[in-house]
Amino acid sequence: MQDKNFDKLSLKFAQNIYGTTKGEIRAAVLWRDLIPELAKLGKPRLRILDAGGGFGFLSQKLAALGHDIVLCDISEQMLTLAKQQIALSKTPLSIELVHSPIQALTAAEHGQFDVILCHAVAEWLIDAKTTLHGLLDMLKPEGLFSLMFYNKEALRFHSLVSGNFDYVKRDFQVKKKVRLTPTHPLYIEDVRHWLTQWQFTLVAQSGVRVINDYLKKQLPADFDTQQLIEMELAYSQREPYLSLGRYVHFLAQSPAQSQV
Repeated sequence: MQDKNFDKLSLKFAQNIYGTTKGEIRAAVLWRDLIPELAKLGKPRLRILDAGGGFGFLSQKLAALGHDIVLCDISEQMLTLAKQQIALSKTPLSIELVHSPIQALTAAEHGQFDVILCHAVAEWLIDAKTTLHGLLDMLKPEGLFSLMFYNKEALRFHSLVSGNFDYVKRDFQVKKKVRLTPTHPLYIEDVRHWLTQWQFTLVAQSGVRVINDYLKKQLPADFDTQQLIEMELAYSQREPYLSLGRYVHFLAQSPAQSQV
């Protein structure tokens, strides 16, 4: 088995993930969580690693604020798309593109970072814990680790309320794999346990798509997508909604003296 490479799906991925209401919700929650915590680091120019960042949706937004970004992805097509978008930017963007699996990144080659982003990557990895732990060698003491992962319990709940009981009984195994459905979703408590083991402190946690994926097929005539996003933001950090998010975002700070 191999970790997922989106080379053959790069355009579909870009359109399905960020060109939809789902993508707007993801961006809104991540941005809301990140910006105040980045400011607390007290540096006008941060060094940020976007590990498995695809075409760099967030990388480009952060670079536009004046930060220095290293954008790494295993997909050459994703990085080609990133290069095209960076070239079209009206604002000069400090983004270095690295074509590599994130497991191959090292502090010796790339140095250390104030912030590491790893969004919607862990659930495609055969061994998420080991890979994420390796990434943290590149995080400075008191640096921020932004991890967004696909929530296995939310996958179960969505399947149950959709009546897909056989799918749940088979532990989500299907005969024909849906190409954009993550292969290794994670349990929230497992990830919390990893962060505790690594002596990281959670500074923010949110569910991503705590409402959207459970909407009824018949919606009110005056249904407003912008209001949906506002409601997502309002409830994303409250239980039980947080734990029902299709994805979960953890923003954690490394110890003052790195122990990873």
